[in-house]
Amino acid sequence: MTEVRQSRALSALEAGANVVVGFVLAVLMQMVLFPVIGLAASVPQSLGLGAVFTGTSLVRSYLLRRLFTRWGG
Repeated sequence: MTEVRQSRALSALEAGANVVVGFVLAVLMQMVLFPVIGLAASVPQSLGLGAVFTGTSLVRSYLLRRLFTRWGG
């Protein structure tokens, strides 16, 4: 069987797409759920918080993908 490996660039693209979708969902969830639990955050605050978590998620996702690719190869 031929092994198909994902390039580093494609790994980064996949991780980026995953994180962008996660960012949008996180900001929308913050805007809906924060008021329910009594927290107030402006749109810029929600975007800023989302950006911090998004950057962390992007790095984490990419590094885990590369680690599992190495272990699997």
